[in-house]
Amino acid sequence: MSDTLKRLAEVIESRKPANGGDPDKSYVARLFVKGDDAILKKIGEEATETVMAAKDARIDGDTSKVLYECADLWFHSMIMLAQFNLTPQDVLNELARREGLSGIEEKANRKLEQREQFERKE
Repeated sequence: MSDTLKRLAEVIESRKPANGGDPDKSYVARLFVKGDDAILKKIGEEATETVMAAKDARIDGDTSKVLYECADLWFHSMIMLAQFNLTPQDVLNELARREGLSGIEEKANRKLEQREQFERKE
């Protein structure tokens, strides 16, 4: 994992109220206190802003806003990961697991796994 992602994940983890994060001093701690819905809403906003920046870049060729908004999206996604006790390394591991699989094959495998889990519950 890149050092930047690792350091940022550590900072985000330190902002959890359980780890001493103070919502009066930290935006991230405030999001953690507000809970899942606030974090997920923020990701939705950032995803929309990323899409809009990409649409604008398609017209005017300026990709700087795409980069800026994508960084915001990644940052808030990392907060969500931490909320669910996941890390960027977990995402990288999942991407590595998928490496070499076609998207069609991976999706079919997922559906099969879901069906098997459903059948075990019955």
